Amino acid sequence: MNAVRAYEVRTRLLYTSRIGTVFLLLIDASIWLQRPDIVDFHHRVQPIPGAFIQDIYDFVVIGAGSAGAVMAARLSEICHWDVLLLEAGTDETFLTEVPFLYPTLQTSRVDWKFRTEPSGEFCLAMEEGRCIWPRGKALGGSSAINAMLYVRGNRRDYDGWRDKGNPGWSYEDMLPYFLKLEDMRDPEYSNLSYHSTGGPITVERFGYHTPLREYMMDGLREMGLTNRYGEVNGPVQSGFAVPHGSIRDGLRCSTAKGYLRPASSRKNLHISINTMVEKILIDPDDKRAYGVQFEKDNRRFYVMVSKEVILSAGALNSPHLLMLSGVGPRKQLEQHDISVVHELPGVGQNLQDHVATGAGGYTIQPPPGAGPVAYDFAQSLGVDNLRRFLLEQNGPLYGMPLCEVIGFLNTKYQDTAMDWPDIEVFIASLSDLTDGGRFGKRSSGISDQYYSAVYEEQLYQNSYMVIPMLSRPYSTGWLELASKRPRDHIRIYPNYFHDPRDMQILIEGLRFAQALANTAAMRRINATLLDYSRSPCRRDTFLDENEFYSCLVRQYTQTIYHPCGTAKMGPATDPMAVVDRFLRVHHIGGLRVVDASIFPVIPTGNTNVPTIATAEKAADIVRAAYADDLREHSDELRRCSTVHYDYSAAAMKGNYVP
Repeated sequence: MNAVRAYEVRTRLLYTSRIGTVFLLLIDASIWLQRPDIVDFHHRVQPIPGAFIQDIYDFVVIGAGSAGAVMAARLSEICHWDVLLLEAGTDETFLTEVPFLYPTLQTSRVDWKFRTEPSGEFCLAMEEGRCIWPRGKALGGSSAINAMLYVRGNRRDYDGWRDKGNPGWSYEDMLPYFLKLEDMRDPEYSNLSYHSTGGPITVERFGYHTPLREYMMDGLREMGLTNRYGEVNGPVQSGFAVPHGSIRDGLRCSTAKGYLRPASSRKNLHISINTMVEKILIDPDDKRAYGVQFEKDNRRFYVMVSKEVILSAGALNSPHLLMLSGVGPRKQLEQHDISVVHELPGVGQNLQDHVATGAGGYTIQPPPGAGPVAYDFAQSLGVDNLRRFLLEQNGPLYGMPLCEVIGFLNTKYQDTAMDWPDIEVFIASLSDLTDGGRFGKRSSGISDQYYSAVYEEQLYQNSYMVIPMLSRPYSTGWLELASKRPRDHIRIYPNYFHDPRDMQILIEGLRFAQALANTAAMRRINATLLDYSRSPCRRDTFLDENEFYSCLVRQYTQTIYHPCGTAKMGPATDPMAVVDRFLRVHHIGGLRVVDASIFPVIPTGNTNVPTIATAEKAADIVRAAYADDLREHSDELRRCSTVHYDYSAAAMKGNYVP
């Protein structure tokens, strides 16, 4: 019977998905004709052809993502430094700009399409029992395909980094870089001391919200859980608020838009797309990186560096490239016949991710005579709303349906007197029912069997999701090489719920979802948990409610796309540390890692903004390392640099490399 129902789902989706695909093509073509601000023809990056790539550069940056784009832009401000930026993907597409379409980007051509290895402990509702792990494969990296939520993290996170042997990485050290990257355009917050204006990443509220948001906020007020500062990046993180996003004029503001487009016209910055880096060239005798090997246009290139290679390929690809280059766990390298340049057992270890669950779906009933309270798929992707988007620059396509309200919650396992919440919550004004499986099912990787059992009988109903996310997991995973071939994806073992405390905390997130549904505000629209009676998690088969919730979590496990920690920062006395506090790879000269892989511990919150801030700090660290060179060229720099720095020793003291 289940096989028959799954076949029916596949058949229905085969027909209905074509409608969704046609609509996406229509949006894409219409943007080309009607939205020159999105096309941005005169400011888009003009990549360098392979024939014009130089033999030698001062710096080669690998990966043009959330960190790499920052590094390339900041280093090329020094006009006598030649910088090459290598990106495996293409430019951003028009569709990446549109907030509402964010779920359609998962598993598309701008996604690396990573999947975890199967496990019997999580992602049981997914195809082959494997979690989908989207990672951006385009200029801007994951900042070009993420949900654009602007979250800095918690003060205690960065103080914890410092206390693990990384002086210079406390919250007070990081705050100037959060301010430097930010262009706060919400007038309610732009003049506050802990926000700033003029930075490359524009911050606004999303341009559209559904009526459901007010019901949600009323329910949260009943529970006493709203953030008293009205945002989660202020003096207090705990509580719920309407989110800010990394958006400009209602559209995505990736690091490609914020950093690379303004910098791409510089003569000393070369940007190469569709470029697959195969290995970092490291001299095995003096253990110093001297170049990069990569493939482009079916040709192999070798480029030398006079100063440094900056590895910013992300928490999955950066450790992968280190191992391919002979730096990593000896056993893995020798297993795949890779010469060991230096054994660093921590490469690929300490994998941390913000695990969540999509099982907190609720149907609702709009008040009599009212239209849909949450997103209605047919209405949102209708011709009228496309016209509003194209001609009036408003409407549902400017909304972020996956998070109309964001919040940080202290569960019973966390000291409520501490403003260091152990759960982050996204309240979405749609669910997996909303689109009938056209986009959400695919982006989550849900199997036909599970979708037919849980959702098929309730399709297209007005509904919402509460998505609780574990802020600081106790469990850590690891990465393993699949082969020595660069195009073979690294094997991912997230090891979710290995520590049972993680499951206990996440269950509290589902309990919160039910408590919210029981408020007077949400009862007005009859918020009701989805019917799981045909799923593997039939409530009546469990004597204990915790077992029911645990079943839901293990079935519908979800990443929030925040892998980090796989090349962690720490002192040389830490045998699992990969880089030092200046982000230099231990025992390897001329090589730094700058991305989320260096995080010793995952931050309490979304990781994109901390990654950008890390890169801003790293750029200053690199400048400080070459202070003598900068002072020697100070007169020239004052004439030609796009940014006039103070190159005195006093100005560079904070990030000085002895």
